[in-house]
Amino acid sequence: MLKAVFFDLDGTLLDTSIDLGSALNVVLQHEGKAALPHSVTRAAVSHGANALIKLGFGETLSEARHAELRQMLLEAYLDNIAEHTVAFDGIETLIENLTAKGLKWGIITNKPQTYTTALMPHFHFASQPTATICPDNLTASKPNPEGILLACTLAKVAPHEAIYVGDHERDIIAGKNAGMPTIAVGYGFTDTPHCHKQWGADYNAQEASDIWPIIDTLLQANECTA
Repeated sequence: MLKAVFFDLDGTLLDTSIDLGSALNVVLQHEGKAALPHSVTRAAVSHGANALIKLGFGETLSEARHAELRQMLLEAYLDNIAEHTVAFDGIETLIENLTAKGLKWGIITNKPQTYTTALMPHFHFASQPTATICPDNLTASKPNPEGILLACTLAKVAPHEAIYVGDHERDIIAGKNAGMPTIAVGYGFTDTPHCHKQWGADYNAQEASDIWPIIDTLLQANECTA
């Protein structure tokens, strides 16, 4: 019986790529370097601030210099955290449908709480998430299943009563490790087209609008077996 749907945040629920790439470009331009196009930065944003600094400045920075530039990037991101960020097409309707069906939903993300807390008030979905789990709340991040299991506890559902949606292989592994069905999406920050179909998820969605039909089919199956 499906009772809840959990989402990764960046690249699954929200397209944060322009604001994250812009934060890197602020640092690059501050350091006298040319800005990078969105087509280049988008593929790196899923891997976090460290990956963005390496993309912009290479692998040869000292640890101290890397940390300095990383902090500059994070400050620039926080200053403009929702300037260009949007929900992916179909997500708002999906949340409306989940709410109408009485399903709970939540977020399990590797995005630190400072940035998640600053970002989410800019978006007004049909209902509020039952749980928003950041790595600050955990001893281990995805693909460790700790965050997913904590979300289940807060939502008062068992792992097999929920489904996890993500745009990275670590999301699918985390779901499997938690004993939860998964949906891999191809519209997010995947490195190569259609690679999400190779992660072994229970279901695949090329666009966000493809997620609801999967959920609806599961709900109809529930009704048939009730």
